Amino acid sequence: MPMTTTSIIAATSQLTSHDRWLHVLARVGIRRDQLRVVPGLYALDSPTPDSPVFVTANYQLSFDALRSALDGIAGYILVLDTFGINVWCAAGKGTFGTTELIQRIQATGLAQVVTHRKLILPQLGAPGVAADQVRRATGFRVTFGPVRAADLPEFLRTGAATPAMRRVRFDLKDRLVLIPVEMVHTALPTLAAAVGLYFLSGWLPALAAVAAVLGGVVLMPILLPWLPAKRFSIKGFMVGGALAVVFAVWSWLRNGDLALWQRIGWVLGYLLAMPPVSAYLALNFTGSTPITSRTGVAREIKTFIPLMAGLFAPGIMIIVALSILHLMGG
Repeated sequence: MPMTTTSIIAATSQLTSHDRWLHVLARVGIRRDQLRVVPGLYALDSPTPDSPVFVTANYQLSFDALRSALDGIAGYILVLDTFGINVWCAAGKGTFGTTELIQRIQATGLAQVVTHRKLILPQLGAPGVAADQVRRATGFRVTFGPVRAADLPEFLRTGAATPAMRRVRFDLKDRLVLIPVEMVHTALPTLAAAVGLYFLSGWLPALAAVAAVLGGVVLMPILLPWLPAKRFSIKGFMVGGALAVVFAVWSWLRNGDLALWQRIGWVLGYLLAMPPVSAYLALNFTGSTPITSRTGVAREIKTFIPLMAGLFAPGIMIIVALSILHLMGG
């Protein structure tokens, strides 16, 4: 039998200014991998042996969302070791899973802390947890609560989740929250590309590079529900293609003094190089959404990455070749 301990960590439902500052840093991708809570059993607002037990990941934003939603509710929070990954992603990876849950129940001596045998898990953790195995191994019955922690007080009051509580929403607010971290991750490569293109080709190609990136990390998430395609890559191609047309027309009108073949070359360069950039970044966005599947994303990568490379390579080669020709006075 594993060694057990009844060491319980005190917690509060009130978030401090420091907590909120860490949330801001996490939203822009700074120190995100350091936002980990110590796995174990937490006591929230002086619980009794009859108080409910909630289970979450040791990613600080997940832990903080849960405890702040339980303001005024005494209970226990069982924090699993998910290596600092949120519940939904950890469930897909298996770290918010059956084995870890069983081991954490045993390691904390939870059966000696509470008199009941009920655990409340977030609905998004369901893919990783086999409730029947948990019950056979520990005696604890798993109940899946609502998708969002904010609905827990109502769930506890009524004892059931409404259809609205079960529905995974991914509205504009949810999508906007994800944009800053993607912008931070792409900022340096985008700046480097824009500066390089500026000195090589001028301000218009540099602006096109920035626009292609913003198309994938900003416009595509905002327009997600309205873009008429299922696959994120195609949505990205649509946004990048629309932007490419703008820059192609702009280039055609601006370069009226060039030879016809050069004007056509610039147009082709924008039309070939920009859409794959937006599409690639849109595809990267699949890992941040609750509306994709692992197998679907794998198929999409296999199908569209070669297409992106096949379009981007000749497009950027045309732009660079025309830029060098221009610098040489051709």
